[in-house]
Amino acid sequence: MLCGDPQEPGLRSEPGGMLKMMTFFQGLPGQQSVPGVLDFPGSSQKLPSSSELESEASMSEASSEDLVPPLEAQAAPDRDGEEATKKKKKRPKGLANMFSVFTKGRKKKGQPSSAEPEGHPESHPESSHPLPTVEELKADLERGRLEAAQPLLALERELQAAAAAGGESAEELVRRQSKVEALYVLLRDQVLGVLRRPLDAAPERLRQALAVLVEQEREDRRAAAAEAQAAAGPGASALVSARPRRWLQLWRRAVAQVAEERLCARPAAAAEGRSEAERVFLHMGRTMKEDLEAVVERLKPLFPAEVDVVAAYAESYHEHFAAQLAAMAQFELCERDTYMLLVWVQNLYPNDIINSPKLAGELQRVQLGSLLPPRQIRLLEATFLSNEVASVKELMARALELESQRWARDEAPQKLDGHCHSELAIDIIQIISQGQVKAESITPDLGVQIKQVLLLELAAFLRSYQRAFDEFLERCRQLRNYRANVIANINNCLSFRTSMEQQWQTPQDLPSHLLGPLSELKSHGFDTLLQRLFGDLKPLFKRFTQTRWVAPAQTLEEIISTVAERLPEFSELHDCFREELVEVIHLHLVKEYVIRLSKRSLVLKTAEQQQQLAEHILANADAIQRFCSQNGSSATWLHHALPKLAEIIRLQDPSAIKIEVATYATWYPDFSKGHLSAILAIKGNLSSSEAKSIRSILDVSTGMHRSSKPLFSLIKIG
Repeated sequence: MLCGDPQEPGLRSEPGGMLKMMTFFQGLPGQQSVPGVLDFPGSSQKLPSSSELESEASMSEASSEDLVPPLEAQAAPDRDGEEATKKKKKRPKGLANMFSVFTKGRKKKGQPSSAEPEGHPESHPESSHPLPTVEELKADLERGRLEAAQPLLALERELQAAAAAGGESAEELVRRQSKVEALYVLLRDQVLGVLRRPLDAAPERLRQALAVLVEQEREDRRAAAAEAQAAAGPGASALVSARPRRWLQLWRRAVAQVAEERLCARPAAAAEGRSEAERVFLHMGRTMKEDLEAVVERLKPLFPAEVDVVAAYAESYHEHFAAQLAAMAQFELCERDTYMLLVWVQNLYPNDIINSPKLAGELQRVQLGSLLPPRQIRLLEATFLSNEVASVKELMARALELESQRWARDEAPQKLDGHCHSELAIDIIQIISQGQVKAESITPDLGVQIKQVLLLELAAFLRSYQRAFDEFLERCRQLRNYRANVIANINNCLSFRTSMEQQWQTPQDLPSHLLGPLSELKSHGFDTLLQRLFGDLKPLFKRFTQTRWVAPAQTLEEIISTVAERLPEFSELHDCFREELVEVIHLHLVKEYVIRLSKRSLVLKTAEQQQQLAEHILANADAIQRFCSQNGSSATWLHHALPKLAEIIRLQDPSAIKIEVATYATWYPDFSKGHLSAILAIKGNLSSSEAKSIRSILDVSTGMHRSSKPLFSLIKIG
C-alpha cells in the first residue's frame, strides 16, 4: 500500500490508495484501450475502423474527398442505374465510399472466389500479362486476396511512369492516383488486420501479409532514393508523393498498443495477503513472460529476420513495464511496496523474465536494460535499508520486552531434551536472518551491505539483553522459577553463538562486541547459580587455618562432598555450560586453597614439618584435580598451581627455590612478590635476606607458557 502524500495531487494515500494509484496508471497518456496484435488468452480485441487507420496514415492515405473525382465521371455504362443505387445503399460507409467512383467492371473469367485457396504474391510486379483493372483489384482486396498487392504495386509504378512521361493532364493523374491510394488503404487494412492477430491467422496467410509488409518497406526505400535523385534534377512531378507509407512503423505502433492493453488488464482476484501493487506487478510479469514466450516459439519462425518480431514485442512490453514502475516510484511507498518494487527491478525481472531459459538467448540480444534508472534504484535501496534496519530493531526490542515480562511473571521456562530452554535467541536470529534474506533477494551486494549494519544492531541488542538480564538477577531473587530462568538464559548464549557462527562468520572472526555481552551474561548467571554453593564452602575452607592444617585430607573430603551434592542442580544446563561451570568451581577450589596457604597463620621451623605440609598439599591438589576432571572440567592450566607451591615449601636450598619460583612465574604471570612472600612466610627457617633474594627472581620475566587466565590476581594479600 502507498504511504504518505504522493506527488500527484488528488492521489493522497488512504484506504484504497494503491487502487487509486493503479487507476492513475490507467489514465497515463497512451493508456486508452486499443486493439491487440496478438490473440493471447483472455484478450478481446477489435480491429479499428478504416477511418481510425486513415488518421494514422500519411498523405498517401488521403480520403476520397481529397483525391477522388466526382462520382458521375466514373459511372459504369453497362450497369442498370437502379441496380447500382441499390448496391450503393448496401455498402458500409468508410473506405467503401472511396470505391464508389470506380466503374464497376465485369469479373474476369477464371477469377477465384473468396473460398478459393490463396497463393503467394508474385515476386515481381511487372508481368507480360495485362494488369488487372482497378475494379478487379478492389474486388480481390475485398475478398482478402493479398495476391493483389503485386499488381497494385505495378499499377502504382505505371502511374509514376505516366507522370514522368508527361502525356496526361494533372487532373487525370490525380484521379488515377486517388484510385491507387484507395486500393492501398484497403490493402493496408487487410495486411495489418492479419498482423494484429497473428496467432489467429493461418501460417500461410501470415506469411503473405509479412511478404507484403516487407515489400512495401522496400518500396518506401526505393521511392525515397528516387525522390532524392529527382529533387536534384529539373522539373517537378504532377503527383503528390504518397511514400513512405511506413506500414512497418504502424505495425510497431500497434504492437506497443497491445503490450499496453495486455499489461494494463485488471489482474485476477488477489491471493490472500497480497497488496494491490503486488498483484499488479505479478500480473504484468507473468503476462510479459508468457506473451514473449509465445512470440519466440510461434511467431519468430514465421516472421522475416528484418522485421525482428521478438525485439518489437520485447521493447514494447519493456517500455510499458518501465513506465508503470516509474509512475509507482513517484509515490511515497510503504516498506512492503518499496521492497516489492526493488525485487522486481533488481531480481525477478532480469532473472526470471529476461534470463529465463526460453527467452534468454533472444532478449540478451535485444538488450532491454533496467526498468528504472540507476539513481532511482540507489534511492530506493537506501530507503529499503533504512526501513529494514528500523523494522529489525523494533522487532528485536519487542521480543526482549515480551521475554522480560515472562521472567517477571515467574513463568517456568520450556524444557528441551532435559535442558531449560528459551525461544528468545531463535526469535532474534530469525529476525536478523529475515532482514538479510530480504536484502539478498534483491541483490547479493545489498545483502552484504545490510549484513554489517544488522550485526551492529545485533550487538546493540545483546547489550540490552545483558542489562535486562542483570536487572532480573537483582530484582527477582525470590521468585520460584528464578534459577530455572537463569539457566535458560545461560543456555541461550549457546543458541546465539552457534547461529552467529553458522550463518555469518567463523568462530575466530566473531567480533568481541558480539561475544562480549554473551560472556558477561553467562558469567553473571554462573555467579548467581554458584553463590549459595560458594557460601557453603567458605566455613569449610576456614578450617584449614583454624586447625593449623591438622587433618587437611578430611577437610578437603568434606569440601568435595559438598560440591558433589550440589552438582545435580546444574544438570539442566547444556553440557558445554555445565562443564564450564565445573571449571569455575575448579578455579574457586584452587583459589580458596591458595588463600588459606597465604594467611601467614602457619610458620613451620623444620624441614620435616615443611615436607609433611607439602605432601598434604600434593594429596589435596590431586584430589581436587581428579574430582573436577571427572565432572567435566578442562582447566588443565590449574594443574600446576598447588603442586608447584608444595615444591617451593618443600625445597630447602635457596637456589633451587629460585629456579622453582621462576618456573612458576612462567605458568602464572600474575604471581606477584606479595603472593610469594606469603608462601615463603610458611618457611620459618628461611632468613630475611634469603627470602629477599628469592623474591628478586620475579623481577626477571621469561615470557614462557604464559596463561591469559587470572588466578593470583583474584587473590588479595592483606
